[in-house]
Amino acid sequence: MDETLSAAVMCARKAREKKADDIVVLDLRGLTDVTDFFVIASVGERQGKAVAEEIMKEMKEAGRKRFGIEGSVRDGWLLLDYVDVVVHLFEPDAREYYDLENLWGDAPRVEWEEEGV
Repeated sequence: MDETLSAAVMCARKAREKKADDIVVLDLRGLTDVTDFFVIASVGERQGKAVAEEIMKEMKEAGRKRFGIEGSVRDGWLLLDYVDVVVHLFEPDAREYYDLENLWGDAPRVEWEEEGV
């Protein structure tokens, strides 16, 4: 598995460990030059903070530098930008409003829950 895909899968698994819901990994390679993967998850405010902290900790330990952070879970949406992997943590209403899965409907979904991935 390539390093970028591995990082995206790790983010999804860390989100699951912290009880995020409806986690999706979209493979955007070949569709945009902005990033390679989106990791999208639904969270509550307190839970979102724990998910974000865990992902940031693990990515740092993996030697991956965060380019930026936008929004706040308190506002319904938090984005962690690692350039080739972008993590979106949404409260359910905000996730429905932004509807990234539909906006990027051509992007294949990564089957990240399987052990071989």
